[in-house]
Amino acid sequence: DGGEYDAALTAAKARGMKVLLTVSGPVPRWATESGKDQLTRPRATEFAQFMTAVGRHFGTRADSWSIWNEPNQPQFLLPQYDSKKRPVSPRLYRALYKAGLKGLAAAKVPSPEVLIGETSPRGTGKVVAPLTFLRGTLCLDSRNRRQKGCGRLDAAGVAHHAYTTFEGPRFVPRQPNDVTISVLRRLTKVVDAAGANGALPRRLPLHLTEFGIQSTPDPIFGVPLQRQEEYRALSERIAYENPRVRTFSQYLLRDDDPDSGATRYSGFESGLRTAGGKAKPALDGFRLVLSAVRKGSSVSLWGLIRPATGPADAELQYRSGAKSSWRRLRGVTTDARGFFTASTSLRSRREYRVRWMSPSGATLAGSPQRVLR
Repeated sequence: DGGEYDAALTAAKARGMKVLLTVSGPVPRWATESGKDQLTRPRATEFAQFMTAVGRHFGTRADSWSIWNEPNQPQFLLPQYDSKKRPVSPRLYRALYKAGLKGLAAAKVPSPEVLIGETSPRGTGKVVAPLTFLRGTLCLDSRNRRQKGCGRLDAAGVAHHAYTTFEGPRFVPRQPNDVTISVLRRLTKVVDAAGANGALPRRLPLHLTEFGIQSTPDPIFGVPLQRQEEYRALSERIAYENPRVRTFSQYLLRDDDPDSGATRYSGFESGLRTAGGKAKPALDGFRLVLSAVRKGSSVSLWGLIRPATGPADAELQYRSGAKSSWRRLRGVTTDARGFFTASTSLRSRREYRVRWMSPSGATLAGSPQRVLR
């Protein structure tokens, strides 16, 4: 019985949406080595059987698959380290990943597209850094050399959650084994070394299967609402301009419900809507994407008409301050996927947005965008 997932997957396919199905823990206690919790050393043999059942039930409705969610995080897989602070989770994940492939093969899912990784972006004393984790999973040393006797893992791509901080998409982590949206080249370097060494297929694409910018009311990690959309749009632009990135996924649609007490905002406030359902500027911005970046004495504009199903005509508008009226800058025509680029002279205090009339006759406007450096 697929429960609520049956309806969700059926509805997604009916709307022409492609489905990535991530199969992850926690698992039943009896499916772990310890039997004390649902995260410590899940049994690979049990996971293979579960993947077989999942493959048989959902195989025709899933376009791609991913094994485990953030396996370098202790809330999804334990232990992360041994008593001498050596990473353990990569070995556990390697066994689970191989078991997942075995399960899909047993289910006779035809040529499944399976992503490896699903790693979170930064390491700590409790979280294994994503590049350290990937090297461990693939049996690579610190110089990306493969250990003898460690076979290749088949995969269609590498999945990663390239979250940044409240400093924005240009933030560069000092820890060299961390990978945020600004330093995806760190990840492709290891992926390509693994391909050259036979640990993975060559030149695998990257799939950013989770990304979001946290906003207020989170007092620690959140940025103002307009800034959230400006950072989100720039991040999507960075992903688009990287030829290795195949997918870019927004997380969340709606903010997590707040808790009580000191941990009131312990979840994610990266939604396009608030926890109460109110639209943020990011909702309009996600529909009609625009990123404005200063380049010398000009502004480079990049955008996406996300509802478009083919080449579309749209209008770029500007205003000189939040209290000014919007005025036409120029028209643009997108490519077949809805993307466009344009440029204009740099003017102080200007904001920009996209305006588009849908085939149904509805006029939509994107979120105001200030120029970022």
